[in-house]
Amino acid sequence: MRMVDIILKKREGKELNNEEIRFFVKGFTEGSIPDYQASALAMAIVFKGMNKKEIGILTDAMMHSGDIIDLSSIPGVKVDKHSTGGVGDKTSLAVGPIVAACGVKVAKMSGRGLGHTGGTLDKLESIPGVSISIEGEDFIKQVKDIGIAIIGQTGTLVPCDKKLYALRDVTGTVESIPLIASSIMSKKLASGSDAILLDVKFGSGAFMKTLDDARNLARTMVDIGDELHRDTRACITDMSQPLGLAIGNNLEVIEAINTLNGKGPADFVELCLDGAAIMLMQAGIVKTKEEGEALAKEKIDNGEALEKLCQMVKAQGGDDSYIRHPEKFEVSKNIIEVKATNKGYIKEINALEIGEAAMRLGAGRATIEDVIDPKAGIILNKKVSDYVNIGDTLCVVHTDIDDYDDILEDIKKAYKLSDVEVKKNPIIYEIIQ
Repeated sequence: MRMVDIILKKREGKELNNEEIRFFVKGFTEGSIPDYQASALAMAIVFKGMNKKEIGILTDAMMHSGDIIDLSSIPGVKVDKHSTGGVGDKTSLAVGPIVAACGVKVAKMSGRGLGHTGGTLDKLESIPGVSISIEGEDFIKQVKDIGIAIIGQTGTLVPCDKKLYALRDVTGTVESIPLIASSIMSKKLASGSDAILLDVKFGSGAFMKTLDDARNLARTMVDIGDELHRDTRACITDMSQPLGLAIGNNLEVIEAINTLNGKGPADFVELCLDGAAIMLMQAGIVKTKEEGEALAKEKIDNGEALEKLCQMVKAQGGDDSYIRHPEKFEVSKNIIEVKATNKGYIKEINALEIGEAAMRLGAGRATIEDVIDPKAGIILNKKVSDYVNIGDTLCVVHTDIDDYDDILEDIKKAYKLSDVEVKKNPIIYEIIQ
């Protein structure tokens, strides 16, 4: 079998068979297939696509290119959650403890953020002492003992994806639903959970800009999960404005803590309760979403969800007193209010522009080597549909940098006002299963 023939076959829009796809994944992972041939095949897939069968084989082959985490020694259904990412997305920090407080095992491997704000791991590491580097046996023991662990992905998990993603990033082949879906799902499936909830975001602050694209990606990933015998469901959610009020690492941790204390912003609370309810259904704890939401709310109201976050932080070497007393978190040197210069109803807060501003303030990375300032970020004071007068505070900026005037101007430009009343977008548009 020759790699060039596989490239030519896909270039002609023909279906690749099981042997051809596995030949490519094995050869590329081992290094016998060079980068230039892998990038040629990726470009052919961008233009010609892949059918459901091909995507399933590609995902399975990538999943088995490295270690598979075996969670079978943990009793019960193990659930995992993945978000395609967005501005202010701290959902795992609240949903995970809620679900674990309901008796479901949450075994989650997460990534770091590049651009905008940090990823889940960066947010966790803004809690003093927390380690996200936990060996396999300790990871399994922690999930058994307290019901939840959120750690960094091991270097031996899905090595093919790591190589292929780095190549796609520099060859203009990132925007392909078969490649995106197989990348995400190979990692989730290799992580060993029985059930997966996907949060697929769309809008200005998301990778998928349109509802149709988000729906297509969600459907593709759910089909992969079904093909490989995992209960996989997807929520399609709004990212046309930042999620919640906080953007920035320890600011988002504090918002997650507030949410577990019953004081979270409405859109974030709604997403957390809905996500938790679906995960509880997947685990067989409840039969309906309404039952799941009621149970999730009960665990917030009685303090068990917050206690579960404390247990996880302590188990991973962190100082859980920061969870019980979030006022202990360090604050930025400069805290500046951004004021409205016009009046009207807010019709848009461009999430991408707000996320990029937060990154420039220190909350995210422009390159993988950049160091994140965990204190930096933005707290929104107003959201879409709110009315503002001249001089009202739109948001509050937190940063240690002193040259921030241009960033403040860019933040103001992210807000668009209207003279007429504006309707709120729903936070969840649909659920695919």
